Amino acid sequence: MAGATFPRGGVHPAEHKELTEHLAIEEMPPPQQVVIPVSMHFGAPAKPVVKKKQEVQEGDVIATVEKALGATIHSSVTGVVKTIESRPHPTMVRCDAIVIDRDPSAPPRVYEPQDWRKTTAEQLLAKVKDAGIVGLGGAGFPTHVKLSPPPSAKVDTLVLNGAECEPYLTTDHRIMLEHPQKVVEGTKVLLKILGIKKAVIGIELNKADAINAMTKAAKEASGQDEFTVAVQGMTVKYPQGSEKQLIYSLTQRSVPGGGLPFDVGVIVQNISTTLAIFEAATLNKPLYEKVATFSGRAIKRPANLKVKVGTVLSDVAAYLGGTTNDLTKIVSGGPMMGFAVSNLDVPITKTSSGVLFLSSSETDTGTYGPCIHCGWCLEACPMGLQPKEVAIYVEAGKGHQTEKFGVFECFECGCCAYVCPAKRPLVQFARLAKIQVKKHG
Repeated sequence: MAGATFPRGGVHPAEHKELTEHLAIEEMPPPQQVVIPVSMHFGAPAKPVVKKKQEVQEGDVIATVEKALGATIHSSVTGVVKTIESRPHPTMVRCDAIVIDRDPSAPPRVYEPQDWRKTTAEQLLAKVKDAGIVGLGGAGFPTHVKLSPPPSAKVDTLVLNGAECEPYLTTDHRIMLEHPQKVVEGTKVLLKILGIKKAVIGIELNKADAINAMTKAAKEASGQDEFTVAVQGMTVKYPQGSEKQLIYSLTQRSVPGGGLPFDVGVIVQNISTTLAIFEAATLNKPLYEKVATFSGRAIKRPANLKVKVGTVLSDVAAYLGGTTNDLTKIVSGGPMMGFAVSNLDVPITKTSSGVLFLSSSETDTGTYGPCIHCGWCLEACPMGLQPKEVAIYVEAGKGHQTEKFGVFECFECGCCAYVCPAKRPLVQFARLAKIQVKKHG
């Protein structure tokens, strides 16, 4: 079965998905305490609307963003606010967080099912906003904003990202296997909000069971209404799941430099995000728990866990039997685009797709060398950029001059660093270059 793909660059890293791809989603018991950061989305930090010693219920609003770009934050447990203070954060190093001590006697909140078809598109969009849903693929862009393209945009296609091309991560894979009907219904909710009829779900061919499950669910739902949901297999190639590459693979439309998907008539959503939208539309349930992959050869028991937002990694590690003596690195996210974290005090956020506990055999802690001008990074870059030139300019103190190499088109996929024989940290150089260009004005 030939799969759809993008034409330029890409790599084929070892997948390591065998560690968790056959493990059913398991619900982790709520921890005694949650640490909920006020920054878990693209945009301005949310402002707490609760105070120390205040009692909160599971699902209560605890922080909001009034006028700026952002998303509402809800309590993931019933309990008492212990404090609001700076705590470790997976990508920001530190961030203000609302610390809540859970009431162990409180029962879990129960949500009453509702028929989303009786709700208008405007009401459904309001539910998505009220639920605090953000893109769960990593960027955390507020979903209600993404679902409100400008009137000039001629959107006709919804693309669902089921690629999950990052090594180790199997969250979306398991969701598609275990909840295909919910994903399809969530897709239809999205179509109603957008006022369009057609959706295509892209899934890499290494997830044949998910392709079969989603295809069956889509066929069973066909004919029920005016919406069309199709499933398309895609070639296994990283970064197949990145927005611009995914859009080209499934529609053959090229998003222009500096452009957005709606410029070519497309809106993209992640599988996990779509499940959250289904729950908001049918249960009025906010986003305060999520499925994440915990993997790597330095955790005693790899798993796909449904966890409360704000659960700290030390509690997750303890639940999974602890780490091995060979723990060398902890990565929030996947190995290609994730961020290394320094300790187990970091909490799970809305955008945590997974956490990797990597052993010495899975990491390379050696030093890097000078560029040997082999050109491999140029061939691997899916955006056709010049990673080696960006790095050389940064090293020479000229990072502010790298805009001509397309540094702002770089989405930091890591293909260049993966193929570099000198092991140069090309993604980090690109990040520094962006900062220096902005500082230079």
